[in-house]
Amino acid sequence: MKSWTVRRVTVADAARMRALRLEMLADSPLAFLETLAQAAARPHEAYRARITQSARGRQVAQFIADTGGRLIGHAGGTVMPDDPATTVVFAVYLTPAYRGGKVLAELIDAVAAWSRECGRDELMLEVVTGNDRAVRAYEKLGFEEVGEPVPHPVIPVLTELRMRRRI
Repeated sequence: MKSWTVRRVTVADAARMRALRLEMLADSPLAFLETLAQAAARPHEAYRARITQSARGRQVAQFIADTGGRLIGHAGGTVMPDDPATTVVFAVYLTPAYRGGKVLAELIDAVAAWSRECGRDELMLEVVTGNDRAVRAYEKLGFEEVGEPVPHPVIPVLTELRMRRRI
């Protein structure tokens, strides 16, 4: 029996989103653009402001997998700056116990549905080169590698693969 629901964040989710963000950064520090220390130092009101911005609208959205208690997954979407027909999928994370199941597909589907509603028909994401498990998971969801790896935006010795999917 399914024990979670996937939905867009609300302002009421701010404290649980902060807890999930800290878990994300502790578990997968190379996958995100800030450090655990930076996120931990950010005041709760900053999390609340970010969630408020992502709870409605067409420019940025965040979706969560919610068990009714603890959050177990997240995926965000935002308009690609140089391609307004594309949504960039960002900050994808699943609590380790839920990896390899259906939660990832539901989160990506939620971002895709929102993207379509906003008139964007393509998803793009970047994944650290060498994270083969994530690449395989995204390939199963219809993403394909495009172009050459690009530099990691924070850690110069790493590169990222770009992957796209039409929706």
